[in-house]
Amino acid sequence: MTIVELAIKMSPMPVSVQRKDKADAENLYQQVRQAIEQGQPRLLELTCEKMEAKKVTLLISEVLAVQLYEKTAGAGGSKRPGFSFDS
Repeated sequence: MTIVELAIKMSPMPVSVQRKDKADAENLYQQVRQAIEQGQPRLLELTCEKMEAKKVTLLISEVLAVQLYEKTAGAGGSKRPGFSFDS
């Protein structure tokens, strides 16, 4: 499972979307990254793979950052997001 996480202005909680296929997650990451860089599209809709009716739409100008990381089956549930010296 791979997670695409978005940091939103003035929000303490990130928005995250899980993808079963790493290639799908990478495509979504690139799509969000391009939207941030170009400012287009103005709105970005993210959907849930498991429950297709579950959706969220974001104003792309409010997205500060996007990151991609793998979820693991360990006690914490996922690798530590961001960059660190710990593996």
